Amino acid sequence: MNLLKATGTIGGLTMVSRVLGFVRDMIAARLLGASHANDAFNLAFLLPNIFRRLFAEGAFSSGFVPLFSRRLAQGGEKDAEEFSSEILAVFMPALLLVTVVFVIFMPGVIALVAGSYREVPGKYELAVELTRWTFPYLLFISLVALLSGILNSLTRFVAAAFAPALLNLVLIAALLLAPRGNDLATVRYMAIAVLIGGIVQFALCWVAVRRAGVHLSFRRPRMTPAVKELVILILPATVAAGAYQISQLFYAFFSARLGEGALTMLSYADRLNQLPLSIIGTALGVAILPAISRAIARDDEAEAADVQARAFDLSMLLTLPATVALAVIAGPIIAALYGGGEFTDEDSATTAAILAILVTGLPAYVLVKVLTPAFYARRDVKTPVYIAMAILILSIPANFFLIPLLGITALATVTSVGAWANFLLLFAILAVRGHFRMPVWLIGRVARQIIAAAAMGVVLWLLQEPLSRGLFASEAGEFLALGIMVAVGGLVYFGVAFLIGGVDREALLALRRRRPATQQSPE
Repeated sequence: MNLLKATGTIGGLTMVSRVLGFVRDMIAARLLGASHANDAFNLAFLLPNIFRRLFAEGAFSSGFVPLFSRRLAQGGEKDAEEFSSEILAVFMPALLLVTVVFVIFMPGVIALVAGSYREVPGKYELAVELTRWTFPYLLFISLVALLSGILNSLTRFVAAAFAPALLNLVLIAALLLAPRGNDLATVRYMAIAVLIGGIVQFALCWVAVRRAGVHLSFRRPRMTPAVKELVILILPATVAAGAYQISQLFYAFFSARLGEGALTMLSYADRLNQLPLSIIGTALGVAILPAISRAIARDDEAEAADVQARAFDLSMLLTLPATVALAVIAGPIIAALYGGGEFTDEDSATTAAILAILVTGLPAYVLVKVLTPAFYARRDVKTPVYIAMAILILSIPANFFLIPLLGITALATVTSVGAWANFLLLFAILAVRGHFRMPVWLIGRVARQIIAAAAMGVVLWLLQEPLSRGLFASEAGEFLALGIMVAVGGLVYFGVAFLIGGVDREALLALRRRRPATQQSPE
């Protein structure tokens, strides 16, 4: 597998989805502002996504992909297909049960997570209504995670990476069709669109799996040995994911007590933080897990470590400039994307402050995605569990202590510090076990990338004032100023990195060479 090519495929299509997501948020911000209706929708959107990450993408994929890859390598496509159908037979009714239970008891769930919404007339009731529409999204998007695991194991990345874009397209359509001047109607349109988007994503991936030659069948659920093996493997990872998702519930819990618009502003800042994390970190994690799993299956530790090192290098090359840019020019970015309409200057300034703090943990977020497959490929999901639980135990009281001192930015501060603690612990354990240590070339490469990022940061700092508040002070000019800063910053970073050896020049030259016709392309 060509790591750079696979990461580019996944990351590029993820970028399409994220750009559409920003278009969605830009429209929503201007129509709804940091209002109680927008808060209610963001909570309704957050809850099914929390459980999606808990039951599906993280824990499930980390266990399913290595087992599917092993079945594919040892028993062929038919054995892997049978394994997938057995998992589907148990996975689908379990998800359906969870969905039904939560929809029935949604008033209690919202009261537990955001009971403070009752202080605003109608806000609590609206949140319950919207979440009952959005929560069935969990069923469809979790099935998408199963189908995506199959496609990624077969190195067919396109459909799974493009699927999230469909959700954003449906949401944008809902925003454009919603009646103007009616916030309640608008968020109801959006909530229904979330459910429709999940159905469309499922349909796309189902067709892609069948085209890949895997024909899944619906059957009576049975706890076969294969199902038991997967459950035993993913249970600790689910606990680890649960620790993170509990922290996200506390995120909503604390934000509900920080006043109207708090959850909306936190969500918008986090969306920008998630952009490079999804494009770089998640893409690399998805791309390298099958490669590391195959290397471990061959007992080739050197190859596994090499894949890890190359992923580390590539992740930092792409993440460091994003981190510095999002921190230094957070103000112009937020103003251009969300400012205007119902989203006030004060809302923009608060969101920018949150973003600037949140992205200080971005390199750590990405590196956690890069390092975690090294544990999953060796069927060690317990270690990430212990680390996640320890960080959760410390982060919750930290939020209680810091919120009175720092206000809304306390949540971003604790999140960033926790990400760095997670990375350092994972890295130290891999090093002690001898599974991964940074080779000398990688240390030097990353150091040069840091220098290039610092140079870019200085240039952006100098450009920010004259461009965003001087030459292009109008609302339309904000996008032009932002475009100029991004272009200049990119040229400075990659130019300096190339000159001082922060870029793998051989890899860049390889991209220009024509690939042999026999090489398989990651679809």
